[in-house]
Amino acid sequence: MKKIAEYRKLLDVDKTVTLKDLKNIYRNTMKDTHPDKFINDEAGKLEAEEKSKSVIEAYHFLVSISEETQEKYKEEYTDTITNSIITDFYLEKSILKVQHFNGKMFEYIGVPRNTYIKMVNSDSPSRFARRHIYGNFTYRKSGEAMAD
Repeated sequence: MKKIAEYRKLLDVDKTVTLKDLKNIYRNTMKDTHPDKFINDEAGKLEAEEKSKSVIEAYHFLVSISEETQEKYKEEYTDTITNSIITDFYLEKSILKVQHFNGKMFEYIGVPRNTYIKMVNSDSPSRFARRHIYGNFTYRKSGEAMAD
């Protein structure tokens, strides 16, 4: 959750921001911090490049967890967590990445290490996730596995 708060602070938005407003804020922020504005200022240009990368990352992350995006994928998500077992999962920096049999992958933000360890040691990771992960952590669609 710390990551979410940092991204919101960087773009100066709260959790009620709409996708439309987020897009406008992102564009305006990029106008102000774009490296091309610093033609004869190499230090300013490097700083602007770093800030731009952070702004882009924050924007894409916040879009992926917004209510509007969640609503768009709700049917697919519900079908996946209801009907497809977990084939693989791992924790990386408090983000639990879960791969499902149907090829869908979702990330759950802010999962404590001890919860992950309990999931690893459970008889059924899918059942554990239904009881302790789904609905308890902010999630986002992370991608789909490539077909063979």
